[in-house]
Amino acid sequence: MRRFSLIFLVVLLGVFGVCLLGAEAKIVWKFGHLVNEEHMWHRTAVKFAELVKEKTNGEIEIVIYPNEQLGKEIEVLTMIQAGTADLTISGESMQNWAPKAALIAAPYAFKSIDHMVKAINSDIGHEIRQEIIEKVGVIPLYYHIRAPRNLTSNKPIHKPEDVRGLRLRLPNVPLFVEAWKAVGASPQVMAFSEVFTALQQGVIDAQENPYDLIYNASFYEVQKYVNETEHVIGWVWVVLGKKQFESLPKNLQDAVLEAAREAQQYADLLFWQEIPTFKQKLVEKGMVINSEVDKEAFRKIMSEAVEKVLTPEQAALYRRIQELE
Repeated sequence: MRRFSLIFLVVLLGVFGVCLLGAEAKIVWKFGHLVNEEHMWHRTAVKFAELVKEKTNGEIEIVIYPNEQLGKEIEVLTMIQAGTADLTISGESMQNWAPKAALIAAPYAFKSIDHMVKAINSDIGHEIRQEIIEKVGVIPLYYHIRAPRNLTSNKPIHKPEDVRGLRLRLPNVPLFVEAWKAVGASPQVMAFSEVFTALQQGVIDAQENPYDLIYNASFYEVQKYVNETEHVIGWVWVVLGKKQFESLPKNLQDAVLEAAREAQQYADLLFWQEIPTFKQKLVEKGMVINSEVDKEAFRKIMSEAVEKVLTPEQAALYRRIQELE
């Protein structure tokens, strides 16, 4: 009986050991980002997590933390570097480490979304990506196109002269501030959460954002016109810690990259399906879309102002982007 008990105990310990090994083999990644569960970026993250789980046969599980649950963008990037988080969504904020990342959202760097996508997939995009890998310590896996930023106001804006003295809310992005100063506006740096009340109370006259954010923030209640300045066209990357990626065996690295390629297709599909609907929703809410904006006049003045505040290396890259055919 004692011998049987001993054999049973050995078998039990063996099974328990196998279970432990299995548990250790499973990799769990934390993916923290800033948008809510309804946003297309989050829904693409969910799709990516499903693809990774499927293609790695469950060896990698991605747990997603939306709404800044892990922290703000810069905080999560720092956590990834420390190994306490693994993925996030980031764009020009990475210029804190990699100066070339500033070009991800520089005013009038890109002529159109197609021009931007061409740049991302060119040597220029590769150059920005490589600096991010080397200096931030994260690997861009796939990107999200951002809808162009447009100016909203209570009077139509056709040319730079129309914005002289306009009290315009801007995020705390130095390139944005310098660009709008150059055309004669009076920039007011302000948190996004304060903008609606400031417009309602007449503290500011105007603000600028993509169609989706204009709608989600209900700016149609306090602004009459969307002026299609399209002064910033940019993107954000979904990034994974370099150490985390390099710790994987080759077969899992390949599976993650394959999942990222499929997530890219899904992200593009959602963008082109959903962004045009926000423009129509704003029209239905009573906003007037002003497409008669002299973008070339804005581009000329703003581009010169932007170049002056960029470093020589950033300015050279800015010109290369603009010259890309």
